[in-house]
Amino acid sequence: MDSTTVTVRDGLLADVPGTGHDAALKGHQVLSVGCGAPVRDHCSPAREPDSRHLTIDESWRGGGLLADRGYASLARRWAGEAHDGRVVIRLKDTWKPKVDDLARGQVRGEVFPGTDLEALLAEETLVRNGRALDADGPVGSPQQPLHLRLVGVQPPKGDGFFLTNLPPRLGPLQVAALYRVRWAVERSIRLDKSVNRLDAIHAERPCSLKTLLHASLMASTLAAILAHTHHLKTHPPQAGAPRTEAPLHPRLLALPLAVSCQSIAPACDLNGTAATRQWNKIAAWLTPSGKDPNWRRRPSVQEQLRGWTRQPVIRKKDSQHHLQAVA
Repeated sequence: MDSTTVTVRDGLLADVPGTGHDAALKGHQVLSVGCGAPVRDHCSPAREPDSRHLTIDESWRGGGLLADRGYASLARRWAGEAHDGRVVIRLKDTWKPKVDDLARGQVRGEVFPGTDLEALLAEETLVRNGRALDADGPVGSPQQPLHLRLVGVQPPKGDGFFLTNLPPRLGPLQVAALYRVRWAVERSIRLDKSVNRLDAIHAERPCSLKTLLHASLMASTLAAILAHTHHLKTHPPQAGAPRTEAPLHPRLLALPLAVSCQSIAPACDLNGTAATRQWNKIAAWLTPSGKDPNWRRRPSVQEQLRGWTRQPVIRKKDSQHHLQAVA
């Protein structure tokens, strides 16, 4: 889950106040990692905190949550435990976790149960040096502690610590890779702003503003679902087999999809053979334009978790240049 802020006309300042002197609206999205499309969204004034707009209830049972620090709270984590939910959340600066047991990591001395993580790092008792960390420890008040796994990886800049209740069979690198999938929401937000003109809404009334905002989100959802449907149709029949057809990229698909709206609207009124012929014509034009050019060389983290691997690209040699080199 993540959110994006959209600045609107100053005349709407009383209805949607921002954090400063501008009127701004914030859109909250819950994105399905499986299909890459938003499954729910709603709007709020940008001045309201993000954490207020995420409620863990029965609908989250058996699911998982990837959220940034803005949505991290111990109360929400307790709610996840009650509904059998999994979570991966970045460690907030104000949280001071303790280490009870160290399952993975390099130490230069004894680590006593209940030692603060910050003290272990400051005294260099716990050595990073690019190594992964996997520990168990309580978070929260001593009267009602919440026991979670504390995993850490060391990126090129800074440190990455995460709290999770995933089983130990998923190591720190796998947990960090799962959290990186959260950037799929960031890509979805960029899609809304760059293609569907989410940041170019100039409505003068609150009802019109929310209508146009939801229309933009629906357009990006449609592009993501079409790309996911194409992914399922072209998936290799055997598990582990390499993909032979390029998948569709939601942003590249959304560009011609927005242009072809005048052809799609009349096609919705057709029936029978005429409708099939028209939809096949539209699909034949959209598919080549929406193919991902980097699917072989640079698969995303989400695609790698699906089993896609970086495939070698066979480059065609210039026959004339090759003959000159041989001569």
